[in-house]
Amino acid sequence: MTSSFFRSALILGLLTAIGPFAIDMYLPAMPSIGQDLGAENNAVQMSLLAFFIPFAVAQLFYGPISDMWGRKAPLYMGIGLFAVASIGCALASDVETLIAFRFLQGIGGAAGMVIPRAIVRDMHTGVQAARLMSLLMLVFSISPILAPLTGSAVIVLFGWRGVFWAVMIAAFLGLILLSTQLTETRTKDARAESGFGSAMAAYRLLFKDGNFLTLTFIGGLGLSSFLVYLANSPFVLINHYGLTPTQYSFAFSINAVSFFAVSQLTGWLGARYGLVRVMRNAVTGFSLAMVAMVVVMSLGFNQLPVMATFLFIGYGFLGLVLPTTGVLALEDHGEIAGTASALMGTLQFVTAAVAMGIAGAFFDGTALPMAAGIALCAVGALIVTQTTIARRRVVEAEAAAE
Repeated sequence: MTSSFFRSALILGLLTAIGPFAIDMYLPAMPSIGQDLGAENNAVQMSLLAFFIPFAVAQLFYGPISDMWGRKAPLYMGIGLFAVASIGCALASDVETLIAFRFLQGIGGAAGMVIPRAIVRDMHTGVQAARLMSLLMLVFSISPILAPLTGSAVIVLFGWRGVFWAVMIAAFLGLILLSTQLTETRTKDARAESGFGSAMAAYRLLFKDGNFLTLTFIGGLGLSSFLVYLANSPFVLINHYGLTPTQYSFAFSINAVSFFAVSQLTGWLGARYGLVRVMRNAVTGFSLAMVAMVVVMSLGFNQLPVMATFLFIGYGFLGLVLPTTGVLALEDHGEIAGTASALMGTLQFVTAAVAMGIAGAFFDGTALPMAAGIALCAVGALIVTQTTIARRRVVEAEAAAE
């Protein structure tokens, strides 16, 4: 792998991390935002959901636009909107205003999530794409490590509003990288063949592709498990277990270390055993770890170190699930990579938003409902995986018999 390979991974990872950075830095501030704005916990959590919904839906538009206009122009638009909305969040005087600007932040941040995946597919396929995707996730995973710690420091020095000034600066740095370090990967000839009509045809094609949808939902349920933890962990770890915002940041970061460390094995394991086999075994390990966590906690062993240990193991397996499902889902759709990446991202984040809403409805301030929500997402991913494998084996057997 050349230096340009690593440079591409670094730039794409940083662009992808801008949106999640606004989430992860924000987490330690959630209890203090509620106190400062006089808002209930549910209202503060709604500001998180207000980010995720447009973050999911807007990807449907960025994908086809990036196929038609090229990859860089929509990135400029999205990251620019994200920066402006961050200023509005920093100046918000009530939770309703905060929610409104978080909604706009989500629209802008969606560009950084969907387009870098399409750029990966523009550049590589197969194991090479898996290597680049895992490196991108290495950079992307730095966000859950550094962002909460940075957020805690910013909150101590400048209050929760400083978090949004910080992500605004990060967005401007992303725009500088985009303009100076990233070349256009969508050729003019490829753009000439793309239009809104072809985008609609591409979406119809993707909705008929069972393999694409299966891989998308496996990854989406895995992502949902992490976002259920993300939405509820500030209240569980800070209010229930009594951690300070800084201690919470360290506890949250441990899971990210597990995720990104194991994700770096994706390319090596994929080359040795095949991406499908790696994905299948990783989903199984992920599900078993999360179910074991709920069983042990239900038996009364619900101390924080117990939960943290199972999460560390489970999210390590998730570090293999997400890059493999992403690469496999886009493998056969190079000509419409932007549109395919957009639909994948939208379906995954809508799935996550539903999971977060359901988990939030049962949340009582303790750890067990959150753990149960995480485990149900993991089991859902396992069921989809095993059902698909069984059906595929039947089809292959019938084809061989003919």
